[in-house]
Amino acid sequence: MPKPEYRNPSSHSSAILHDASLHPLLHSFLACTSPSLKICGVTNPAEADQLAQLGIDALGINFWPESRRYCPLNTAREFLPSLQDRILRVGVFVNAEPDLPRSLLSSGLIDVAQFHGDEDLAYCNAFAQEGLPFFKAIGVEHADDLSTASRYHANGILLDAHAPGVYGGTGRVIDWKMVAGFIGEQSTPPVILAGGITPENAAEALLTSRACALDVASGAESSPGTKDFSKVSSLLETVCSLRDNAD
Repeated sequence: MPKPEYRNPSSHSSAILHDASLHPLLHSFLACTSPSLKICGVTNPAEADQLAQLGIDALGINFWPESRRYCPLNTAREFLPSLQDRILRVGVFVNAEPDLPRSLLSSGLIDVAQFHGDEDLAYCNAFAQEGLPFFKAIGVEHADDLSTASRYHANGILLDAHAPGVYGGTGRVIDWKMVAGFIGEQSTPPVILAGGITPENAAEALLTSRACALDVASGAESSPGTKDFSKVSSLLETVCSLRDNAD
């Protein structure tokens, strides 16, 4: 019996992907022809370097002080420069003053910002107008939660479980079929799927949702902020297998 094949039906992100100013790693990460993997909540240089050596597509550094996976900026400054052009460096922010992500993007410490809080359209569109790359996370409970997604003018939309007052890393799964329906709509930006992704369900999550990438935090950990590299390797193996099938 042939293996299930990964197919992302979205062709509506072409304007974003053909932007010559995009970092090559960001362009590759968002490509809808084969899936990518982001490991979020990295807190120390040793794990960050190991992720890069394994060939993980992207890592997330959480700059929200209330997160269990918080990485102080001084710590991030010690190791993020050494990862430049080796792995996509995503800075995660929750309702931050815009000058913080703006300065980290402009200085080249991070390659893309991820707004994972209650940032509104005006906040996000200011970054779009300045040509600063960002993902916007949306907590999803019902299909109506997706109605404003394309209005953020984000380089990618990250769909996570809806959890009021909790900004990611909950381990809750969202409706993957609803995500697939959203991806099939017109003017859909590239979609990154988060929420309860584990080595056990990663393949089904990608095959059902047709997202361009997975974003994994708790599903790749032994405890918050500490990566379990057996889980990371299993996730990578799954993504690479589907990537090979898509070629």
